[in-house]
Amino acid sequence: MVKSITIFTTDTCGYCQMVKNYLKAKGKNYEEVNLDHEPHRRDEAHKISGALTVPVTVVTKTDDSQEIIVGYNLAKLAPALN
Repeated sequence: MVKSITIFTTDTCGYCQMVKNYLKAKGKNYEEVNLDHEPHRRDEAHKISGALTVPVTVVTKTDDSQEIIVGYNLAKLAPALN
Protein backbone atom coordinates (compact mmCIF):
# COMPACT_ATOMS: atom_id res chain seq x y z
CA MET A 1 0.00 0.00 0.00
CA VAL A 2 1.08 3.55 -0.69
CA LYS A 3 1.96 5.67 2.33
CA SER A 4 2.98 8.86 0.51
CA ILE A 5 3.82 10.28 -2.90
CA THR A 6 6.25 13.13 -3.53
CA ILE A 7 6.79 14.72 -6.94
CA PHE A 8 9.77 16.94 -7.76
CA THR A 9 8.66 19.39 -10.46
CA THR A 10 9.40 22.71 -12.15
CA ASP A 11 7.04 25.39 -13.45
CA THR A 12 7.81 24.76 -17.12
CA CYS A 13 7.69 20.96 -17.12
CA GLY A 14 4.83 19.58 -19.20
CA TYR A 15 5.50 16.00 -18.07
CA CYS A 16 5.26 17.14 -14.46
CA GLN A 17 1.73 18.39 -15.12
CA MET A 18 0.87 15.08 -16.81
CA VAL A 19 2.01 13.10 -13.73
CA LYS A 20 0.02 15.39 -11.43
CA ASN A 21 -3.08 15.03 -13.64
CA TYR A 22 -2.69 11.25 -13.65
CA LEU A 23 -2.43 11.12 -9.86
CA LYS A 24 -5.45 13.41 -9.47
CA ALA A 25 -7.46 11.20 -11.86
CA LYS A 26 -6.54 8.19 -9.71
CA GLY A 27 -7.57 10.05 -6.54
CA LYS A 28 -4.04 10.01 -5.11
CA ASN A 29 -2.78 12.75 -2.80
CA TYR A 30 0.81 13.89 -3.24
CA GLU A 31 3.32 16.42 -2.00
CA GLU A 32 4.79 18.61 -4.72
CA VAL A 33 8.32 19.95 -4.40
CA ASN A 34 8.66 22.66 -7.04
CA LEU A 35 12.37 23.10 -7.65
CA ASP A 36 11.84 26.56 -9.15
CA HIS A 37 10.47 27.66 -5.77
CA GLU A 38 12.74 25.46 -3.64
CA PRO A 39 16.06 25.33 -5.54
CA HIS A 40 17.88 24.19 -2.39
CA ARG A 41 16.16 20.79 -2.85
CA ARG A 42 17.66 20.09 -6.31
CA ASP A 43 20.44 18.00 -4.78
CA GLU A 44 17.85 15.94 -2.92
CA ALA A 45 16.02 15.14 -6.16
CA HIS A 46 19.29 14.26 -7.88
CA LYS A 47 20.41 11.96 -5.03
CA ILE A 48 17.09 10.15 -5.04
CA SER A 49 16.87 9.59 -8.79
CA GLY A 50 20.40 9.93 -10.16
CA ALA A 51 18.82 12.12 -12.84
CA LEU A 52 19.07 15.82 -13.54
CA THR A 53 15.55 15.97 -14.93
CA VAL A 54 11.99 16.22 -13.65
CA PRO A 55 9.50 14.93 -12.84
CA VAL A 56 10.86 12.63 -10.19
CA THR A 57 8.08 10.79 -8.40
CA VAL A 58 8.83 9.03 -5.13
CA VAL A 59 6.23 6.48 -4.04
CA THR A 60 6.78 5.42 -0.44
CA LYS A 61 5.04 2.22 0.63
CA THR A 62 3.73 1.42 4.10
CA ASP A 63 6.83 -0.74 4.71
CA ASP A 64 8.93 2.39 3.95
CA SER A 65 10.32 0.93 0.71
CA GLN A 66 10.41 3.44 -2.15
CA GLU A 67 9.87 3.32 -5.86
CA ILE A 68 11.46 6.11 -7.88
CA ILE A 69 9.93 7.00 -11.23
CA VAL A 70 11.75 9.47 -13.48
CA GLY A 71 9.71 11.21 -16.16
CA TYR A 72 6.17 10.47 -17.24
CA ASN A 73 6.45 6.69 -17.20
CA LEU A 74 3.05 5.08 -16.69
CA ALA A 75 4.54 1.60 -17.13
CA LYS A 76 6.35 2.16 -13.81
CA LEU A 77 4.03 4.64 -12.12
CA ALA A 78 0.78 2.68 -12.42
CA PRO A 79 2.05 -0.50 -10.71
CA ALA A 80 3.86 1.56 -8.05
CA LEU A 81 0.51 2.98 -6.95
CA ASN A 82 -0.95 -0.46 -6.17
